[in-house]
Amino acid sequence: MKGAHVPAAFVLLALSSSFASAFDPSPLQDFCVAINDPKDGVFVNGKFCRDPMLATANDFSFSGLNIPGNTSNKVGSNVTLVNVDKIPGLNTLGISLARIDFAPYGGLNPPHTHPRATEILVVLEGTLYVGFVTSNPNRLITKVLNAGDVFVFPIGLIHFQFNIGQTNAVAISGLSSQNPGVITIANAVFGSNPPINPNVLTKAFQVDKNVVNYLQKQFWVNNH
Repeated sequence: MKGAHVPAAFVLLALSSSFASAFDPSPLQDFCVAINDPKDGVFVNGKFCRDPMLATANDFSFSGLNIPGNTSNKVGSNVTLVNVDKIPGLNTLGISLARIDFAPYGGLNPPHTHPRATEILVVLEGTLYVGFVTSNPNRLITKVLNAGDVFVFPIGLIHFQFNIGQTNAVAISGLSSQNPGVITIANAVFGSNPPINPNVLTKAFQVDKNVVNYLQKQFWVNNH
C-alpha cells in the first residue's frame, strides 16, 4: 500500500507546480527591465529584457499619480493604472499599482474582476462602499470605508467600489501582478465584439430579448 502513495504524491506535486505557474513567477534575477525591441533581448513574462547594465532610474519610476483622473464619464470614475507598460522595471516583479478617482455621490468603479491579481485598496479621501462576490453560492461581502481604511479583493472575484460621499473620493490599489488585467462585467457581457448572441443572454438573464437588445446597443464606458 505504501508504494501506491508514491505516484499519488508525484501527481499532487505536479498539479501544485502547474497551479503555481498560473501566476506571476518569482524572478530568477534582480530585475528584468521590459523593452519592446527584441534585439539582444531575452523574452521573460511576455516582455523582452534589457541588458541590466543599461538599466536606469527611469526604468523604475513613474510621475503623475498626484494628478486627479477625469471622472466626467457615465460611471463617474477613472482608474490610472501603473503596470509594466508604465514602469518597465516592474517586469517579473509581480506587482502593480492604480489610482482610482471617484466623482461625488455616485462615482462607481463598476463590478469587475482581475484575472491575474489580488487587490488591496486603501482610501485616501472620501467614503466608499466596497465589496466582492464569492464563487458559488455567490455570497456578497461589503464594507463602508473611510480615509485610511484598507480592504482586500481576492484574485478573480467580482468586486466594485462606489462613492457614497458628497465629495470626491480617491483610493490607491496594489495588485499582485505586473499586468493584472481587468474584465468589467457589464462591458464584457453586453459590449463584447462581436456581440454575444442575444438568445444566449436572454436565457441566461431570464429577461425579454428587447432588454438584451437595448443593453447591447449602449455605449459601455471604459474607465481605465
